[in-house]
Formats: sequence, C-alpha cells, structure tokens
Amino acid sequence: MTTSGALDGLICGDDDVMRCWWPGNDAQYISYHDTEWGFPVADDKRLFEKICLEGFQSGLSWLTILRKRDNFRRAFADFDFETVARFDRGDVERLVQNAGIIRHRGKIESTINNAVRACDLVDEKGSLAAYFWNFEPPERERPTVFDHATLRRLGKTETSERLSKDLKTRGWRFVGPTTCYAFMQAMGLVNDHLEGCHMREAVAAARAAFTPPACA
Repeated sequence: MTTSGALDGLICGDDDVMRCWWPGNDAQYISYHDTEWGFPVADDKRLFEKICLEGFQSGLSWLTILRKRDNFRRAFADFDFETVARFDRGDVERLVQNAGIIRHRGKIESTINNAVRACDLVDEKGSLAAYFWNFEPPERERPTVFDHATLRRLGKTETSERLSKDLKTRGWRFVGPTTCYAFMQAMGLVNDHLEGCHMREAVAAARAAFTPPACA
C-alpha cells in the first residue's frame, strides 16, 4: 500500500486501487469502504442500527465496532427496533454481560430508549427513512472541493447539528452532532469519499439514482 500525497489523503492499495486513507490495509475496513460507506440507505432497520452503533462508537474507532457488528446484531435482535423497544431490565443485565459487544450500560440503555423513540417516529413520519432523509443537507452547505483537509474539518455541520437537536428533543440519546454527521456520511445523505477515490463517482451515481422517501 502506498500513500498518494500527505495532503490529499488517498492510498493506493495492493490491488492498485485508489481509496480514501481511512480504511488503511484492513480487508474488512476496505470492504466496508467499497461496498457500504456513502451508499444511500432507506431500510429502517439499517438506519436504526447505524445511529445506535455510532453511539456505541463514541470514544472508540469505527473499526472496533465493525468487527463486533455481527455480535451487536445478534444481541439487539438484528436492530428490529419494535423488538428492542420491548427489552426490559433483564435484557439490560444480559447485554451488560455480553463480552461480544461494548458493555457500556448507558449506551445499552440508550439503544433500548431509542428503539421506543424510533417506533414513535415511524408512527409520526411513516418510516425512519422518511425522517432521516429530510435532513439531507442543501447544496449550499456542501464543500466545492472535497479533499483530505476538507473532510478533516467536517466533524459536524449545520445539518448534523439540526438533526442532533431534533432527535434530542424527541428523547433520543447519544446522538450528538458529530455522531449524527458520521451517520449521515455512512448512510449516504452526503458523499464524503475524497476526490480521486475510486468510490466517489460510484456513490454519486447511486445517490443520483436514489429517490429519498417522503414523510407520510
């Protein structure tokens, strides 16, 4: 693996493909970068999963969470939020003892709380997808040049702050503006692959072909 300039943040992998720098040479991380990150998602369970896992990721690396994602899915009923909303104190104690996930009581309890809030959102908006895609940022908010330095500055944005504030108003937890922006990046509400990354055009095409769901 070679780096294409310290400023542009691109790496050339062993397959001679140019990518964003952050997957490094980890095969699982590269697969996530190439097949998931940035592609638009409208599946409610996957959206709920991601917003919860971003909360678990706080203070850790995403790769740590990615390596445990299957364990999280088993522990949280594949992030079926209607099922998770019925978890009780016994489920919390069971999950705190589960060495396959991040055993943070507050984050476990917040996931159950957020599942209840997700059910409320579906009742109000028709789907989580309709709600979250209403926060796709306007073009004026997006950078005109998308390089390494630009991405480094985008820890949070005006829209991620609005999303965070709205979720908190609705009773969600562990949904700060930085967490919300990471969620937006991963779920395709923005395309933050660097210019020169081989996935930037593929994600742009997927976003162009995608029709955001509307609220009920």
